Amino acid sequence: MANTYTQLYVHIVFHTKSTGIIMRDEDLERIFQYIGGAIRGEGGIPFAVGGVADHVHILTTLPKNKSLADFMRVIKANSSKWIHQLDSYYEAFRWQDGYGAFSVSPSRMEGTTKYILTQAEHHKVESYHDEYLGILENYGVDYDEQRAFED
Repeated sequence: MANTYTQLYVHIVFHTKSTGIIMRDEDLERIFQYIGGAIRGEGGIPFAVGGVADHVHILTTLPKNKSLADFMRVIKANSSKWIHQLDSYYEAFRWQDGYGAFSVSPSRMEGTTKYILTQAEHHKVESYHDEYLGILENYGVDYDEQRAFED
């Protein structure tokens, strides 16, 4: 085959470092927009970027020329650097080292997008801890609960 063709939809979740600070509600939209721009800059297509003060959800394509680890390293590093420049409040801001990344079938794109864009409502009734464990369990991921939430 002469060319490489891919269409890899990924739902990514990552959390702020517990020893750092959370994102302010009034800054969330700008932060999500920046993350979307960083994804486009790396060759991905951000379908949805959302979350709440302590974590982010992304639905994106994974670029065909990047590993997930490289893609995430750039997105998290660039967004962290940019967030530091927003305000002195963010001086101690950090993302946790890890992340969760889960494949999404084309038939689940609309539902996943809605889920990501309604995170504020979702977290009125479910904690991040329970949400993340639920995602891991739904995908059949073998995990160590303690390590799943380490910084």
